[in-house]
Amino acid sequence: MSWDTELYEARHNFVWRMGEGVVELLEPKAGETILDLGCGTGQLTKKISESGAQVVGVDASPSMIGQARQNFPKLKFVLQDAAAMTSSNEFDAVFSNAALHWMLDPAAVVSAVSKALKPGGRFVAEMGGKGNIKTIVSAIHKVVLKHHPLPPSRQYYPSVSEYSSILETHGLEVRMAQLFDRPTPLEGETGMENWLKQFKNYYFEKLPPTAMAEVITDLRSKLYDQDGWTADYRRLRFVAVKTN
Repeated sequence: MSWDTELYEARHNFVWRMGEGVVELLEPKAGETILDLGCGTGQLTKKISESGAQVVGVDASPSMIGQARQNFPKLKFVLQDAAAMTSSNEFDAVFSNAALHWMLDPAAVVSAVSKALKPGGRFVAEMGGKGNIKTIVSAIHKVVLKHHPLPPSRQYYPSVSEYSSILETHGLEVRMAQLFDRPTPLEGETGMENWLKQFKNYYFEKLPPTAMAEVITDLRSKLYDQDGWTADYRRLRFVAVKTN
C-alpha cells in the first residue's frame, strides 16, 4: 500500500483524532515501555509519550515512518512489518489504532505482539470491524466489476468472535471487545474523492478516469447530506492481556 502522507495529514486527521479515545483506554503510565503498532505519521505516538512512557512507533510504510520522524524527531520510529517483529518480553503494552485491518496475516501479527509483551502486558487496539465501509465497498465493487474481476482484498475486517479467537490462541486473554458503528464525517465537498484516493486508490489504477466519479455519484444519495460526506465506519475495539 502506497501512502500519500500529505493528503493523509491534510484531510484525514480524524484517523488519529478519533484514536485518542483508544489512548485513554490504554492508560499509559510514566516509566512504561509501549509499542505503537502501525503508528502512521506519529501523532498518537506523541500523545502516548506525554504520559512519560517510553514509546516506540512501528510502521511498514517508509513514507509514514519518514513523516513521523520529521514530525517528532525526539521520538523513536522503526520501519518494520508487524508480522516480522522479533521483540521478546520487552513491552508493558502494545497499542494500535486504525492499522490492524491493513495487516492481512492476523495470526502472525498477534503472535508477534504476544511475544513482544511482558507477562501481564496489555494489547489495546481499535481497527475496522465486520461490516466496515460496507456501502462504500459495494459501490466500488459495482464499478470495478464492469471492467475486470475484483482484485484481492487489502483489508481485513473481522468480527468480535473471530479476532478474539486469534488473540486467545496466542495467549492473550480478552478483557473487553466491542463492535460498533462510527459514522465518520469527511472534510469538504471533495471529502469522498479524497478518501477514495487515500484509502482505495488501488482499485482505480487500471480503470478509466471516470470510474471514481461514477462511484462518487452512486454514493452521493447514500452518504451525502446537508452536512457533507460521511463514511460508514464500523470499529472493533479491544483490550487483551498476556497471561503467560
